[in-house]
Amino acid sequence: MSRLQNRDHTQGSLFSSLLTLALPLVATSLCGGVIFQLVDLKLISGLGDQSVTAVVVTNQSLRQLFFMFVMGGSFGAQSLIARASGEADSEAADHVAGQTFLLGFWFSIFVGLLGLFFAQEMLGMMNVSAQVLEIGVPYVRLVFALSFGFIFMNLFNAVLNGAGDTTTPLLITIVSTVTSLLAEWALIYGHLGLPELGIQGVALGVSVGQLGSIGLMAYVLFGGNGRIHIRRRHMHADWALLRQLSKLAWPPSVQLIGGFVVTVFFIRFMGDFGEKAQAAYSIGLRLSMLAPMICFPLAGAVATLVGQALGAGNVPRAWRAIGIGLIVHVTIMWSLALLLFWFRLPLLQMFTNDPQVIEIGESMLGWQSASFVILAFSFVFFRALQGAGDMLVPMIMSLFASVILTIPLGLYLTYELEMGPQGLFLAQFISALASALMTGSWLATGRWTRIRLQTHGSSA
Repeated sequence: MSRLQNRDHTQGSLFSSLLTLALPLVATSLCGGVIFQLVDLKLISGLGDQSVTAVVVTNQSLRQLFFMFVMGGSFGAQSLIARASGEADSEAADHVAGQTFLLGFWFSIFVGLLGLFFAQEMLGMMNVSAQVLEIGVPYVRLVFALSFGFIFMNLFNAVLNGAGDTTTPLLITIVSTVTSLLAEWALIYGHLGLPELGIQGVALGVSVGQLGSIGLMAYVLFGGNGRIHIRRRHMHADWALLRQLSKLAWPPSVQLIGGFVVTVFFIRFMGDFGEKAQAAYSIGLRLSMLAPMICFPLAGAVATLVGQALGAGNVPRAWRAIGIGLIVHVTIMWSLALLLFWFRLPLLQMFTNDPQVIEIGESMLGWQSASFVILAFSFVFFRALQGAGDMLVPMIMSLFASVILTIPLGLYLTYELEMGPQGLFLAQFISALASALMTGSWLATGRWTRIRLQTHGSSA
């Protein structure tokens, strides 16, 4: 375990470093993402299609907007910490980590207040039925009010990933996942002597697991036994470094928000075809996340290797990290795409027995499987660029593909050509192809290898 946590990723076998970083990341995603999502969806499905819609719409659209800002901040922090670690400057890495959590604390307060006061307005924007709105508003309030656990867990993972330790986040994720699902099961249906809270038990159960994880995270970060050791001085606001973090965070946040905007519009468009179509899209959205949840962490490992290689001044190693990352990522992502395509029907039947919901969902998952073939490349492309600190150009390209291309094309195919939901699915596939081609072309120029990052703030 110690060898995994303390391996020097600036030298030695890149393949070994990739596996050392990626295997715990994949396991973390499997446990905290795939397994959690499937069991969570199964628990929620016992409450009926309207509850499923309320939960999925909240988590995959409303909360997703704020998740994009958290992810943008985590990408920026990972890039800076990877660069500092490559330079063997542990004080700078610790200082970046402290400022990252300071930003996360402020942001969690903002998100909590927003959910408490505007839950009904936010859920109402999603074109859900009156029944879903009635069920979902209390759930939205709880999810947003308790968002601090979700925010800190994501930032913690990014901080340690940038430093080259992906094993510790895995161990904490296992504890959080088991605790959260057990608490959900008990609170949703009233087991273990606890009250039966229905959909509100979903939010409370997840928070129980996250609260326990925050205690473990604090022990790791402040205990001084890991790669990152935050001290009191690192938590004092360093405005120069906070500006640097914000400068790196906002482009990937906006890039991810572009995808979020498409999801929001498509959920609304699916509402035009009826409640069953929207339920199919909600379930399909969750199931189609399974392959990216497994493979996206591999791209995150490439980002760490690229950032640390550039910090050590070894540009050829950064290029080789991308090549090895592509070989591994494409192999796994294509295999999962085939599995999702072949088994999309039984997967859907696990969560619904409505023929119309299954028919639409089966078509959606077929197109999503085809998109994974393209995303196998684009995930590595844009995460490698972000690991190097190149955030702006990938954002512009992604926004063009997601917002400027996908939404108008989806409207045209769906309504003008009368393709119905099929038009939305085809538009998303074309967008993925355009994004991969543009991002790959920019990566090939090599300009990202010349970016300089400031890892020291005024007090570092």
